[in-house]
Amino acid sequence: MSHRGRNPRRTGAFSSRHPLDREAPVRRTAAPLSVALALTAVLVTGGTSAAVPSADRGDTGRPAHAGPPRDVMFVGNNWDGTATVVDARTHETIRTVDTIPDRAKRMAEIVTRPDKLAFYLAIQAAIGEGRAQYTDDMFTTHDGRLLAVSRPSFADVVGIDLASGQIRWRFPMEGYRSDHMGVSPDGERLLVSDSTANKVHELDIRTGVKTREFASGDTPHENNYTADGERVFHASIGRVYTPTDRPQFRLPYDTLKGEQVFQIVRTDDMAIEARWDMGKELEEAGYPDMASAVRPMAVAPDERFVYLQVSFFHGWIEFDTQAPDEDGRTTYEGEPAVGAVTRVVDLPKLTQEPRELYVLDSAHHGLAINPEGTTLCAAGTMDGYAAIVDRETEEHRLVPVGDKPYWSTNGVFGDECWVSVSGEDEVVVIDYDTAQEITRIPVGDHPQRVREGVVSPSVLKAWTR
Repeated sequence: MSHRGRNPRRTGAFSSRHPLDREAPVRRTAAPLSVALALTAVLVTGGTSAAVPSADRGDTGRPAHAGPPRDVMFVGNNWDGTATVVDARTHETIRTVDTIPDRAKRMAEIVTRPDKLAFYLAIQAAIGEGRAQYTDDMFTTHDGRLLAVSRPSFADVVGIDLASGQIRWRFPMEGYRSDHMGVSPDGERLLVSDSTANKVHELDIRTGVKTREFASGDTPHENNYTADGERVFHASIGRVYTPTDRPQFRLPYDTLKGEQVFQIVRTDDMAIEARWDMGKELEEAGYPDMASAVRPMAVAPDERFVYLQVSFFHGWIEFDTQAPDEDGRTTYEGEPAVGAVTRVVDLPKLTQEPRELYVLDSAHHGLAINPEGTTLCAAGTMDGYAAIVDRETEEHRLVPVGDKPYWSTNGVFGDECWVSVSGEDEVVVIDYDTAQEITRIPVGDHPQRVREGVVSPSVLKAWTR
């Protein structure tokens, strides 16, 4: 059921089957305004480092043992510098992987470089809520022997041998912070967002060698391959750590927030096929004064419709990448002739915090869609819930999960939604059909990204020694 043009914003129906009988969570104190301003100055004036070092090459070495790999979920514990490995079937914790075994070496480099030290401290103060960001995104190779991890505070990506725990390769960013990644369906290509260099690198996941890149806006963020690997859905979120948090003040907001774009990239030549300003698209559809920054997204199975969260918004947006442009005019530079907002749907706002205290502008941060394309799973970051939403009817059922849910993704078999609850140091597993909590899994400090993966029998054997 689509609602095109200047229709009123939709409010999803609240099901009485799962009442949210809890108060909005108490929030951690956000970074002071002075810190945010300082970080803005550092990032705006120093986008890239002086040199672009090459990757430290390596490989996974030994032949794999016989037998299929084990289906698991990796949970990145951002502040710990670890990844918790959980069995995808039994939900039992198998192992905790150290993602910063080279911490002493990295810190020795940072403290001797004033530019790197400035960014390390700025990231800690304003983005990491006072903590260093050691583990962001993770993907395994298809043989289940190597884990690629992006490490924001160390501004790099590393390939970790899961059996030995040793780093096999390292790729430093051109800029000063790494972020979200993406892996191609064939498991060979790894994308990593270079936050301050305004680009996305493509690496060989087995060796860490850079192969290509594509341009982005300010603070490149999420990367999602299509099923055939021929395109990438990508977004840049701009400077979400700045204090200008009310887009009604359009000029200073746009200037300080930076370039925030949603784009589709062809993987054959890394050319940008289409690029939209989502704030302008929302305005064309009758929703002015909404932010342009696309946060997590979920791509429907038909890969035509994309479901989006944007900064400060408690809800979700449906964007049709093939629909004719809403007004048929070019209202901003480079606007494609196709692409239109078709639905804007509210979810309950429970927090009483002012938007200036939203964590990195995230009202909601985490969105997944089940393999059938019928149900969305949204992490209500500032509201302390996960919402299971019927894609057609917009009916939602709320599951209270605790403080600061920060990511949602499908389980390996598609019938579960895994939600990281960063303020509780837990992952909550929810049944898509019933919208009931299945289990809670204790993990490390401040879990964020959750990714499905595999672990080879040889690695499992090494872990039992």
